[in-house]
Amino acid sequence: MSQHGVGPRAITRSVAFLTAGLLAVPALAGCGSEDPSGKPLAGQDIQPAPRDRIADGGTLRWAVDSVPDTLNTFQSDADATTTRVAQAVLPSMFRMDASGRPERNPDYLESAEVVETEPKQVVLYKLNQQAVWSDGREIGAADFAAQWRALSGKDTAYWTARNAGYDRIQKIERGDSALEVRVTFSRPYADWRSLFSPLYPKDVMGTPDSFNDGARKKLKVTAGPFTVKRADREDGEITLARNPRWWGEPARLSEIVLRTVPRDKRAAELAAGTLDLAEIDPAAARRITLAARPRSSSSPLMGPEADRSAADSLRSWAVANGSDEDAADEETVARKKLRKAAVKYARQQRALSGFEVRKSLEPAYTQLALNGAEGPLTDERVRRAVARALDRKEIAQAVLKPLGLPAVPVGSHLALSGQAHYADNSGALGGQDTKEAQALLADAGWVRGGPVKEKKEEAAGSEGEEAVDSGEDNEDNKAQHGPDPAGHLARDGKQYQRHQGGAPGAYAPRGTAAPANQEAARLAKNGKALTLRFVLPSGPGSRTLRTVADRISRMLERVGIGTEISKVSDESYFKDHIASGQYDLALYSWPATAYPATDARPVFAKPVPAADGSLNVEQNYTRVGTDQVDQLFDEAVATLDEDESRSLIRKADSRIWAAAGSIPLFQRPQLLAARKNLVNAGAFGFGTPVYEDMGFLKKGAKPASGPSAKGSSSAR
Repeated sequence: MSQHGVGPRAITRSVAFLTAGLLAVPALAGCGSEDPSGKPLAGQDIQPAPRDRIADGGTLRWAVDSVPDTLNTFQSDADATTTRVAQAVLPSMFRMDASGRPERNPDYLESAEVVETEPKQVVLYKLNQQAVWSDGREIGAADFAAQWRALSGKDTAYWTARNAGYDRIQKIERGDSALEVRVTFSRPYADWRSLFSPLYPKDVMGTPDSFNDGARKKLKVTAGPFTVKRADREDGEITLARNPRWWGEPARLSEIVLRTVPRDKRAAELAAGTLDLAEIDPAAARRITLAARPRSSSSPLMGPEADRSAADSLRSWAVANGSDEDAADEETVARKKLRKAAVKYARQQRALSGFEVRKSLEPAYTQLALNGAEGPLTDERVRRAVARALDRKEIAQAVLKPLGLPAVPVGSHLALSGQAHYADNSGALGGQDTKEAQALLADAGWVRGGPVKEKKEEAAGSEGEEAVDSGEDNEDNKAQHGPDPAGHLARDGKQYQRHQGGAPGAYAPRGTAAPANQEAARLAKNGKALTLRFVLPSGPGSRTLRTVADRISRMLERVGIGTEISKVSDESYFKDHIASGQYDLALYSWPATAYPATDARPVFAKPVPAADGSLNVEQNYTRVGTDQVDQLFDEAVATLDEDESRSLIRKADSRIWAAAGSIPLFQRPQLLAARKNLVNAGAFGFGTPVYEDMGFLKKGAKPASGPSAKGSSSAR
């Protein structure tokens, strides 16, 4: 799976909606008595085991993408490894359960609740009396206050990536005892549980210098089951060691070593015995699954000789033993190399039989982004036509079914199935309907068989970009997917008709005819063909995205929309194309969040002009947004009634669907290779890992029977 996504909570999010007069959102899922949030589509797969069956000691070698540039999660260059380290070594007042909902972390909190709402909202935290920093100092109000001041946004000397929530705090003070912290808000804040997770010591947050530089390369003071023993960027490793001052259940492992290993090298590193746990791609998962099976004549071939038929082998033998000496020598050398590679592959497969694949669904979804800032997609009708052309279930099945994971399309931009704010609001736009898509395009003025002006040939693209020509026909090379001319067009000015389960704005005006059986006709308007530039990353880890893009291109082709695929380098994909708006269509992922009123706003916020005349899009890379959705987010984050807040979030999501700026497709697969005796670790799904419970089974011990319901904490 491609890694083109946005990291966990290093963002703030906002929204998009439609022209006011055209949108009447249908009745929302969840307005009745039945809870629309459902359950997680896939549970955790972590091989749960009780602590008494786990050996004391040992080192877990865990593959990561990189040693981060900073260990401060609140800085802009923090990454997924920064988060992983913080989870193991720092306090979090709340963590995620297996359904992606926040739960109190009892190692740090006895309780946390809103104790006053008038005249101001006040949250009272009662801390675990045993909670101390690794230097022996008690965790207390001074640490909360230092973090608030650093992240409030009032002091620009702090180089912070975000201040959402902290900017709503008025004051922090000690309660009736040193174990109580009173946080008073200047404005109501629904997502108060998102704050102080993680919590850094006042030594880091106390001054701009210590915040900006003190926690980039090391964390001297921590308060988790592990401490940061060493961060070696040259060797690409971070070593975490047991915290001797940890007051909770002692860590079973002595150390966790986070090793930088490229994804395409992980299968080989696992086979070499240098890793115990690694996130892997589908190809590596298939290889490990096959390695665990008994060899038989029916087992599929993989490795160097997998594509070699009996005829190929016979031909090779004939050349190697033929009269042409030069050809025979060359073939003999090639056969020796192939045999050597096959022997190496077989040896690796034997080693990989000691591993298993643990799989779930990642707390993130992949979406099709439509750039509404320029070109044909500025027209809402064209964006909706793209959305109505897609069979999202077929796309989800193509990605997830081969992996044995539930292939259910994502129904919300703002939460995933099982999370409190989830409801399937896709009905606000409507499902796949070729005729509706064609009618919307006709209403937007795109004529079948219209004249197309010849374009002068231009350069292939910017540096690092490859425009794919239409002569190829495989998953990595698709371009100029577009039909031949014919058809007709309806007139504008019709009333929008209502369809059950969808908003009027998601459909063409009444009386708009869809061209009958004209799937191979090119659409044009003002002398230009309707062709959208589909930008994709070209790296080896992006094969799934390119497969999805190929299916989308074929679906769009059926309604008369052409696509021109441009493959660009992984390094430039997000920065030079997505963030800068140099695309029409693109595929990338967003993380799920338990706090959409806070975290989702900048992702869907209406872009606003900056002082220098540029457009401030925050993280709304589709550039589609309106005031109405922004207002719904503002209302949701300001109400302390949790039911009302969830209702407002679901209304916002319905309007985001109707705007068709982005189309959620599927929850991302989460595949991890784990040594078979490693327990309480693997595919965590929504849940926050419980690092102190990870370890290796004692000799002869068996893991717990039955599925993991709540991560490794359930095995205590």
